Amino acid sequence: MAQENRIPDPIAAGLASGWQVVDAATLTGARTIEADVAIIGSGAGGGVTAEILALAGLKVLIVEEGALKSSRDFKMREADAYPALYQESAARKTRDKAINILQGRTVGGSTTVNWTSSFRTPPATLAFWQREFGLRDYTQEALAPWFAMMERRLHIADWPTPPNTNNDLLRQGADKLGIPTAAIRRNVNGCWNLGYCGMGCPTNAKQSMLVTTIPSALKHGATLLTHARAERLVWQGDRAESLLCTALGPDGIVPTGQHVVVRARHFVVAGGAINSPALLLRSRAPDPHSLLGRRTFLHPTVISAGRFAQKVEGFAGAPQTVYSDHFLETQAIDGPVGFKLEVPPLHPVLFSTTMAGFGEVHAETMRQFPHIHATLALLRDGFHEDSRGGRVHLRGDGSAELDYTMSPVLWDGARRALLAMAEIQFAAGALTVTPVHEQARAYASWAEAREAIAALPMKPMQTRVASAHVMGGCAMSGDERSGVVDGAGRYRGLANVSVHDGSLFPTSIGANPQLSIYGITARLASGLAQQLTGRPAPRLEA
Repeated sequence: MAQENRIPDPIAAGLASGWQVVDAATLTGARTIEADVAIIGSGAGGGVTAEILALAGLKVLIVEEGALKSSRDFKMREADAYPALYQESAARKTRDKAINILQGRTVGGSTTVNWTSSFRTPPATLAFWQREFGLRDYTQEALAPWFAMMERRLHIADWPTPPNTNNDLLRQGADKLGIPTAAIRRNVNGCWNLGYCGMGCPTNAKQSMLVTTIPSALKHGATLLTHARAERLVWQGDRAESLLCTALGPDGIVPTGQHVVVRARHFVVAGGAINSPALLLRSRAPDPHSLLGRRTFLHPTVISAGRFAQKVEGFAGAPQTVYSDHFLETQAIDGPVGFKLEVPPLHPVLFSTTMAGFGEVHAETMRQFPHIHATLALLRDGFHEDSRGGRVHLRGDGSAELDYTMSPVLWDGARRALLAMAEIQFAAGALTVTPVHEQARAYASWAEAREAIAALPMKPMQTRVASAHVMGGCAMSGDERSGVVDGAGRYRGLANVSVHDGSLFPTSIGANPQLSIYGITARLASGLAQQLTGRPAPRLEA
């Protein structure tokens, strides 16, 4: 039986029912669209905001640079997915080219391609925000109802299926060393346990914005504008009067020469923690303390690969189901940089471009691919006084670029993380362990690896660093001297502009950030809905 007959396609069904979707690639002339609220971006922040405001009865327009895809477009092929669904074909890099950044660029944003890991904002992070950034109402108790609402809405729950071997080896190795691990909660409903979440879910099981909040908003009268690049906001006094957009062709890259003008009572910026500050920089938004684009954080991620006698096949099964916060919880949040341990899914292109080496050495690594286990460490940046994040700049053509330099305290964390991961992998039975570093090789024992890793130079382009979590750049704070946005998500100095995405966060989260964005923006959007309508905002239901 053909796939199309077995798997419902909510996008196709919605379009057939009359959703208002405008593909800017098809426009043959200038277009003006008016709305109560224009939301720039359709990811975790934009999607949640769109549903809440549409349910509140407001006329909502969602502006997205990427394309509208559906499950029938997701073929579990990296060659198709990365160019179609990711910023810069999954090759977005920091200014020095030393860190690769994975971010979504499609309807649903990164939620369409993430690995489903769902954590509430850690209590230690919230306590730091209260203490250092004056966000006094960002307490566990105040946020708990919003996290609970979004967990119900997006089916975030314990994952009942045993972890795949890739995840279980992290658990086994950690157990032997007395390092506690736990299960990761996932936002899935009817998951087939395929393991290709990063290429878009072909069964609509992942509860991304693509299949949850965006369809709900469209069902309640919202309009979706795709293939539209938000260029800049136009001001009238202290108000945004309009948003100027460039129409992109079907490839999502080349402008068609057409333009769209969006007029709205209120604008919500939700383009992600690189594109949101870039839009506001291009728009010359007020920034009296030169904060815009600064304090942008990545969770710099280092990786360790272990080779096992048995097959691991890290490409099969739910990608992230086991984690350890041992190296976050056993040290002060503002002390030496802590790290969270998880495992990444392993697919040929992602694996081959992440591993170091050339020629026959690299070919041999790839021949071992089914036997490779990988662990990653997310460094919790933004808390130590010498971990101040990066800065979003504009290139000469106005496009966004992140200047992010690994500080000595981050490199110290990277070395400790590589040591911890190698020890865990040997404890789990690895035959060899290879830190992902240009000067590293496969080490055959923990003693050999420990000595070698201690001597490896921790430098850009030598130690491979990646990230799929970008936060900050439009930081919120109770004090205007440390945040361009206030605790309600309102951009200071502008009467009708809010920011609703991970760019709000004044530090990194210290955990995969999607649920933090869902819960916090649900609260901000509900406040905005009440302000614009004069009525209590609707609650989201599953």
